[in-house]
Amino acid sequence: MFFMGTYTPKIDEKGRLFLPAKFRDRLAEGLVITPGQEKCLVVWPQDVFMKEAERAQATPMTNRDARDYARQLFANAEQTTPDKQGRIGIPAHLRGYASLNRDIVVIGVMDRLEIWDPERWAEYSSGAAEKFADLDERPVAPV
Repeated sequence: MFFMGTYTPKIDEKGRLFLPAKFRDRLAEGLVITPGQEKCLVVWPQDVFMKEAERAQATPMTNRDARDYARQLFANAEQTTPDKQGRIGIPAHLRGYASLNRDIVVIGVMDRLEIWDPERWAEYSSGAAEKFADLDERPVAPV
């Protein structure tokens, strides 16, 4: 199952987010929330996070970028399971990192979700839309 689409749920006063209903089954077994690039949060299904962790572990720790990535990914990660109503708590340190308040944007990005501050998403999205419109046939480097 690919995650796709854009949703605008709210974070409640206790820092909880109702996951979009169509994603709840995929995330029911557990998930990991981490900081993402561009100051968003990434919600990984637990099995996908484990693959990312293996990829990070396979990179030599003599590489400074690899060490920096691993530190940011793991030191700030939060493992959780949605409650029976499909809510997850987002810790204060992660909400602060992504500047999240009540209003948020949740986007599906293939194997993960991203949680954005609406203003930051609008700014990023408009710039990315321009780049998308100008894409040509150059090969895209695999991730």
